[in-house]
Amino acid sequence: MKYITMIVVGLVVGILARFIYPGEVQMGLILSAVLGVVGSFLAGFVGSMLDKEPGTQLKPAGFVYSILGAIAVIFVARMAGVA
Repeated sequence: MKYITMIVVGLVVGILARFIYPGEVQMGLILSAVLGVVGSFLAGFVGSMLDKEPGTQLKPAGFVYSILGAIAVIFVARMAGVA
């Protein structure tokens, strides 16, 4: 059930990131979900690196940070020619 929730949230984050990203982004729903999930993990990873508490592990990022991470992933994907 956890993975299904993660995919649904990733889809929502990916779609929102597509609308916020400047310019036209042509990709399907599956790629949007994948980029949303990857962006969320990226934001969580950066957040855990900035956390000063020792021994912290990867934490889920907030919704806004997940969208920002997805926008960064869309930027990298467009530069690589994937999206």
